[in-house]
Amino acid sequence: QRQLVESGGGLVQPGGSLRLSCAARGSGFSIATMGWYRQAPGKQRELVASITSGGNTKYADSVQGRFTISRDNAENTVYLQMNSLKPEDTAVYFCSLSATILGNYWGQGTQVTVSS
Repeated sequence: QRQLVESGGGLVQPGGSLRLSCAARGSGFSIATMGWYRQAPGKQRELVASITSGGNTKYADSVQGRFTISRDNAENTVYLQMNSLKPEDTAVYFCSLSATILGNYWGQGTQVTVSS
């Protein structure tokens, strides 16, 4: 059974950095598009970044140039390096796995709080 487990969230000051990790358990990671989404209180969940099986990446305009998504297929893990964090980046961050033949899966989420 596939499972996504996020880690790396926490409290950081504005301008700081965090790296989120998402470990995928089960088969199919290498063929899936992996994504990071976030949801702030009272707001809809939004796509932050995604990376295809071929390594093509996409970013939300609000994080372009500050966040970097990457994947390690040997470790079944996707990362989100977040630099120059702002208070408006505060949210619960969710990892997603998506592939046509596998379906869609979500992690449980990890809280990121940017505050002085």
